[in-house]
Amino acid sequence: MSEPDEDFAAMFEASIKAKRFRNGQTIEGTIVAIGPEVAFVNVGGKGEATIDVGELKDDEGDIEVAVGDRIQAVVVSTDGGLTLSRKLALGAATSRQLEDAFHSGLPVEGKVEKAVKGGYEVRIARQRAFCPLSQIDILRTADPSAHEGHVYRFRITEFKEGGKNLVVSRRALLEEEQRAGAAEIRRSIVAGAVMTGRVTSVREFGAFVDLGAGVQGLLHVSEMGWSRVSDTSQVLKPGDEIAVKVLRVDDDTQKISLGLKQLTADPWSTVAGTYEPGQVRTGRVTRLAEFGAFVELEPGVEGLAHASTFASTGRSEGAPAARARTARSPERRSASERGWGPASSGGWSSLVAPGTTASFEILSIDLEKKRISLALVPEGSARAGEAREDMREYAERETGAPGEGFGSLADKLRGALEPRKK
Repeated sequence: MSEPDEDFAAMFEASIKAKRFRNGQTIEGTIVAIGPEVAFVNVGGKGEATIDVGELKDDEGDIEVAVGDRIQAVVVSTDGGLTLSRKLALGAATSRQLEDAFHSGLPVEGKVEKAVKGGYEVRIARQRAFCPLSQIDILRTADPSAHEGHVYRFRITEFKEGGKNLVVSRRALLEEEQRAGAAEIRRSIVAGAVMTGRVTSVREFGAFVDLGAGVQGLLHVSEMGWSRVSDTSQVLKPGDEIAVKVLRVDDDTQKISLGLKQLTADPWSTVAGTYEPGQVRTGRVTRLAEFGAFVELEPGVEGLAHASTFASTGRSEGAPAARARTARSPERRSASERGWGPASSGGWSSLVAPGTTASFEILSIDLEKKRISLALVPEGSARAGEAREDMREYAERETGAPGEGFGSLADKLRGALEPRKK
């Protein structure tokens, strides 16, 4: 190979090596030679970079490093090879270097000194700079002091008065990194994958989670826990780092559905072995519906106490139903006549306001549909056993079969609660 060809090959190889690095990146290398104007730094393999000798001198003008020393430096150019700046890495850049960084868009390193009105005071080299509050991060920061003391990379967006007036932005660099890494991140997001993300915002219906490079997924409120979540802000807050499972990915809309409860065992997996019809368990009423009360038996396991199973309220002993009840023997009374049938209109709900804790009997269990039918056991009742028997009798008589679905039972309840036509 001729000498010009060898020069071209060397330049080509240097150019390829330089592509491994990016402007503004801080790297380490070993000084292999120091010349009159530049020094050569080994940055790994056969790659070498150059650095101005002036970057290696102290305030008195003496070179403070020697061949064999390892140094940290910032990449300031990758054109035709790597060019480094040690002063940018050490935070000792001159105003001229900062101006060059401003014109070229080169990132500089700075330390957040303190939060001030409207933003932050940042120390870059010997200069003070201002970073607006909106430019310190992509995400909104709830506590501005959280950034104090941190060293970040910034882009100089304004350079005035010879460097005495500097405005910087960290967000601009973060957004560039996001765009560059978004495609790669999306390739790793597949259904079933468990990933770590950061909560960006919390809404009533769920939370948005950043999975990296600005790619966000939705953690719906129904997927936050096996128990019903009434207030999402009590579960998560912006800035929280959490592990989530990817449930679905819509390639057309780019929407990503996430789950949190899937990373813990489903409490219903133990219901088959621990819950049986006839058992009486303590439960907490979580909410009321037209057809009954939903009762949490344990976190993640909820049953329905149908309105038809609650004791009657507000009846007068002088009413026809009461007189008929006294005319029949106790053995032949129906459940409703004994006072355990449907409550008078709207009366049953007063027995089980949300938050009420009481004893409930399990009437039936449908594991496939994750449904448990319950009946309230009156507190302090001397005839609790008889009451439970009556409640089951009433439920079976009204539905035609024990354990019938909640929907059909609700339909028949509406008929039972309507005034009977004479």
